[in-house]
Amino acid sequence: MRIILASFCTLLLAVILTLVARAASRRTGVVAVPRLDRWHKSPTPMLGGAAIYFAFMIGFVIFAPRLPGAYAIVAGGTLLFVVGLVDDIANIKPYAKLVAQLVASAIIVRFGLHLPWVNYQWINDVLTIFWLVGMTNAINLLDNMDGLAGGVSVISCVFLAVTFLLNGQTSEAVLPGILGAAVLGFLFFNFKPASIFMGDSGSMFLGFALSGTALLSDTGRFRSLTSVLLTPVLILMIPIFDTCMVTITRKLAGRPISRGGRDHTSHRLVALGMSERRAVLMLYFFAGMSGILALMVRLWETSLVLLLVPAFALLVIFLGLYLGKVRIYESAQQITGYRLINAVREFSYTRRIFEVLLDVVLVALAYYGAYVLRWDGTLPDEQMAIFLKTLPVLIIIEMTFFLLGGVYRGFWHYATVADLLVIVKSVLAGSVMSGLAVFASYGFRGPSRAVFLLNMLLLLVFISASRLSFRLLRALIVGKGAARPGAKPVLIYGAGDGGALLIREILNNAEHQYTPIGFIDDDDRKAGRLMHGYRIFESGEVPELIRNYGISEVLISSFKVPESKLDNLRTMGVCLRKLSIRIE
Repeated sequence: MRIILASFCTLLLAVILTLVARAASRRTGVVAVPRLDRWHKSPTPMLGGAAIYFAFMIGFVIFAPRLPGAYAIVAGGTLLFVVGLVDDIANIKPYAKLVAQLVASAIIVRFGLHLPWVNYQWINDVLTIFWLVGMTNAINLLDNMDGLAGGVSVISCVFLAVTFLLNGQTSEAVLPGILGAAVLGFLFFNFKPASIFMGDSGSMFLGFALSGTALLSDTGRFRSLTSVLLTPVLILMIPIFDTCMVTITRKLAGRPISRGGRDHTSHRLVALGMSERRAVLMLYFFAGMSGILALMVRLWETSLVLLLVPAFALLVIFLGLYLGKVRIYESAQQITGYRLINAVREFSYTRRIFEVLLDVVLVALAYYGAYVLRWDGTLPDEQMAIFLKTLPVLIIIEMTFFLLGGVYRGFWHYATVADLLVIVKSVLAGSVMSGLAVFASYGFRGPSRAVFLLNMLLLLVFISASRLSFRLLRALIVGKGAARPGAKPVLIYGAGDGGALLIREILNNAEHQYTPIGFIDDDDRKAGRLMHGYRIFESGEVPELIRNYGISEVLISSFKVPESKLDNLRTMGVCLRKLSIRIE
């Protein structure tokens, strides 16, 4: 197939050109110098974007079919490559880059490429320009850690190519194939530890080319309007998510969006204890998930898409909220900025308002999901009519029982079994009463009884998962193996209630700067078991653990430890620190 040959040749060419670009960068002094608002710590060549651009252009000239829309993409991309290259060498103002992006986007629109989202052409043109400019800057912002922008772009190219092939657009599929191969050849040298960066010349060209290529998709072959709307957004979800995260958090901190900073999604993952490599790989994983979902919406019925895509969107929102909690800016910076935004942030009931609005969405989603599951993904018209008519009644009754049941009295960060019991009672009572109300309004005919049983189960899962979301995300993101930068490895003496209290405090409070290795206990019968995911070691293993992990401190969680045991630990050269709880 042409796409395989074109991609392979472009990949080899990109590898050669990246080596040439790296040498030329060092010779000419076009390097990225470390700064406080940048992530890298040593001068790094910046002409990787030239390697990507010229590898793509050569592959395009030799292998790409003659597609009118492709010429517009290449023309606009070339303009942004040149502007980015000038910025890499001499630095230009952000507004100048924005003007260039608008001109490049206008070229695309002039050639008739646009997002077919509404029935009015001029609105589609405006949306297309916004899409192109937004995605160009999204990839530019995503280029903040070794291998991140390049890897996510390669994944996006793969899913764009698959989308074209599923549409039967074999000629168009060559374009993302060549682009992805050009980036992959560069990525061999950009993945941590990076020996070359793509610079603005590469990131702006790449963002524009990706978003422009997505416009070539034959939307007439999609099964539904939702597929047309969602496919490009899902394929490029990670750049969009990172841009939204940076925009919102910088606005809340009173910082200009154009100013660099270590506040991107990848930086927040590292701040939570991930290694740089693992943070990048996790974002690759999410990019792959959203790409797979983009392919699935082409195959599913609209009713199923309207259930699963909002569920995925909620997962992304929860991830954003959790990462938004990571402290990046100094407190002095956080109190400056826009008065209106700060007033909203400090409004005491903002969190409760968000919880109520979220629960309204979850109630509606659970109820709709119950109908979708009951009718195997295809809702009959009469059942859709019942759903739309009874949804307001269900929301009012369910939310009333949530309020009366005490669902809004707890804190998500400290959700316990007691909080889950409150949720269970409130969901059960609300589901029973809402079901009776709906059945009574229809004379106990029409609505399916199975729908209300499924609704109760789904709502219980949704509400419980939302309250445990921060703890679940922490377990997923931070995990047992993550270590905070500069944190000391420690053992905890005492695998009892005190040990459980101590390890929770260490894991939840970054100020302690400890990385637990595991527990030791006087009761050898506990050896080999796990507590909060950490192993309980035998006493005889302590010397080897100290040597292997460089442990200099042991935290004592119990007041009942014999002094002789403590003396034995002191002879091993470790410092002992005791858990202390005071009530005055």
